[in-house]
Amino acid sequence: MTPPILSVRDLVVEIPTRNALLRPVDRVSFDIAAGEILGVVGESGAGKSMTGNAVIGLLDRPAHIASGEIWLKDKRIDGLKGEGLRKVRGKGIGMVFQDPLTSLNPLLPIGEQISETILEHLPVSKSEAEARALAALEEVGIPAAKARMGSYPHEFSGGMRQRVVIALALCAEPDLVIADEPTTALDVSVQAQIIALLKRLCRDRGTAVMLVTHDMGVIAETADRVAVMYAGRLAELGPVRDVLTAASHPYTAGLMGSTPLASKGLARLNQIPGSMPRLGALPTGCAFHPRCPKTQEKCRVDPAPPMQGRAACWYPMTVEEIA
Repeated sequence: MTPPILSVRDLVVEIPTRNALLRPVDRVSFDIAAGEILGVVGESGAGKSMTGNAVIGLLDRPAHIASGEIWLKDKRIDGLKGEGLRKVRGKGIGMVFQDPLTSLNPLLPIGEQISETILEHLPVSKSEAEARALAALEEVGIPAAKARMGSYPHEFSGGMRQRVVIALALCAEPDLVIADEPTTALDVSVQAQIIALLKRLCRDRGTAVMLVTHDMGVIAETADRVAVMYAGRLAELGPVRDVLTAASHPYTAGLMGSTPLASKGLARLNQIPGSMPRLGALPTGCAFHPRCPKTQEKCRVDPAPPMQGRAACWYPMTVEEIA
């Protein structure tokens, strides 16, 4: 069996504060295979972006990895610092951020930015790096790419900038791409183009993708498997088709019930009562129990169990409840 590109084991991220020790990521484990897209979904504050930042080593102090392991292919990377970490970024892991304008250097032409990244991570000449940069822009669909090599980020539309950022993330041929809400700032038509582009490029290259989003529609269109996060922990993990059509965790079922579906016309959407708890004020027992329609006494007292099947829940959804 081929080993996964990314393997995360019992990852814990802690933030010490004056009043409490916060855990925005709490014992999270998952794998991503070559050519696979894992969608990570949940409400704001669930720990999605923090997990991605921990993988690529972009945690802002005082946040830090307290325990757990992160493996990129056969190399453990959670303890890397300085030069070792710099070598992993770009060549091992590419990153696509939510806002493409802040991801690019406003003082350098885009062709130069991509060429510099290629030169940093691949053993090529300057002329070959420029040729690869041009090919990367053409591959992501930048019109008149050769003429636009000398253009600056502000001279592109939002959708075109995001294409440039994808080219930048993939130009050093990384094994893994982390895409942190890459379509949130784009309109619906451009969003569909960017998702289709990312999906095609990663399938063609065999690149593993960790797609962080709050949009279940994007997950349904793009991902092979989905990881649902709540209050820093994995609530459910499984194939997209299985999770979206027969949610096992009540939180996943609530997310699906609050997602508009074209097939249901103007039917009223369900709503999950309450809101995500603050990290410094997590309830006892299962963190979701104050909002859960299936809460029992065990949920109020005992923390959610380890993953059982697809869900980390004492009382997962039954076939009758899903129907």
